Amino acid sequence: QVQLVESGGGSVQAGGSLRLSCAASGYTYSSYCMGWFRQAPGKEREGVAIIGRSGSTTSADSVKGRFTISRDNAKNTLYLQMNSLKPEDTAMYYCAASSTWCFLRIHGFGYWGQGTQVTVSS
Repeated sequence: QVQLVESGGGSVQAGGSLRLSCAASGYTYSSYCMGWFRQAPGKEREGVAIIGRSGSTTSADSVKGRFTISRDNAKNTLYLQMNSLKPEDTAMYYCAASSTWCFLRIHGFGYWGQGTQVTVSS
């Protein structure tokens, strides 16, 4: 049974940093594409960044140069380092996994965590 558990969210002032983690279990982590997505109140869920089995990454334009996705296959853990945070980054952040899809769109990701809240104040 695939389980994804996010942690590391919190409240921070604009310009600050946070590091999100996603602990994965129940499947062969290294063979899955992993991603971070977010959903702000009243908005649709959107892709933030993905990382493939080979370590290749894709990020949304809105976070390029500020957020970095990485994975540790030995620890079955996904990370999102978020720097220079802005109020518009405020959202619930979700970790997701896919065995067959590796694009920055939600539809191909079949496994999701419960999310961790990130709040950025101005």
